[in-house]
Amino acid sequence: MPQILKVDPSSWESTLSETRNVLSQGGVIAFPTDTFYGLGANPYDKTAVNKIYDIKGRDPEKPLLLLIDSSTKLDNLVEEPSPANLKLMRAFWPGPLTLLFKPKTSIFENITANLIGFRQPGNAITRKILSTLDHPLTAPSANKSGGTPATTAQQVKDYFGEEVALILDAGECKGGKPSTLIDATTTPARLIREGEISFAKIQECLSRCLQTQEAL
Repeated sequence: MPQILKVDPSSWESTLSETRNVLSQGGVIAFPTDTFYGLGANPYDKTAVNKIYDIKGRDPEKPLLLLIDSSTKLDNLVEEPSPANLKLMRAFWPGPLTLLFKPKTSIFENITANLIGFRQPGNAITRKILSTLDHPLTAPSANKSGGTPATTAQQVKDYFGEEVALILDAGECKGGKPSTLIDATTTPARLIREGEISFAKIQECLSRCLQTQEAL
């Protein structure tokens, strides 16, 4: 059965150490995000990425999105962000907004093609995990494709059993809508998937920023 570790401040360092160990060996972890439990793997490890596609039954043409703990991590990962992306990052990160960027290298062809999605999650536990890694983390929801995403560690265990090496149990996630996915690499920005943040709020933010620039 998968190893389940309670997220407890008293044993935080050992939990993080075990998490790094599993990921370095190509294992898949389950961890809490803003809304559901996600499945994490090192995106540089093609075998680990393929495990996620296999255990979820996910369409191999459907790209995976990545999590980072800080926008500064983007410097070594993507080309210069568009002005619209920068505005949206300032307004909505950390939080449930995934933005598309042009990758700097081909290393991420394991998970995507021309564009790659990143999000800085609002969940403090998730960011703590990410801050100790030297790579981003994949984060598709912990469920079989088409199924209901897991909101508890037990649901993850019931879905996947030994297919997941480690489950970080931080209690029940709140559920709700997924992150909103926006392509702001072009003008105007395009809605790819509406989620927790409405597209109307995205457009309002970009419009307000444009009006501010014009007034200067």
